[in-house]
Amino acid sequence: MTGTRYFEGKRRGGGDLTGDERSTFGVIGAVCAVVGLFVMGFVLGPIAMVCGWLAMGRRWNTRSKAAVVAVVLGALDTVFGLIWLFAASGSWGLWV
Repeated sequence: MTGTRYFEGKRRGGGDLTGDERSTFGVIGAVCAVVGLFVMGFVLGPIAMVCGWLAMGRRWNTRSKAAVVAVVLGALDTVFGLIWLFAASGSWGLWV
């Protein structure tokens, strides 16, 4: 199994994702971003951004609306979640 014949038709190094995988990552990222608006935005926001970035094919030029929604809403989720976290800690005297 270690010869060149085994690897003949296969990709090495985990190349680019296929179209189906990209669309799946886009939908997963968009769902995480929407759910992150309501609960655990500081956790689901970065997950949505990573899924959106992978759905875009690690480039900024894309035709996938779900990927762009995932990245933008994921960034907003992260910012709002961190603001909420710091505001909650401030009311307990932890924020100076």
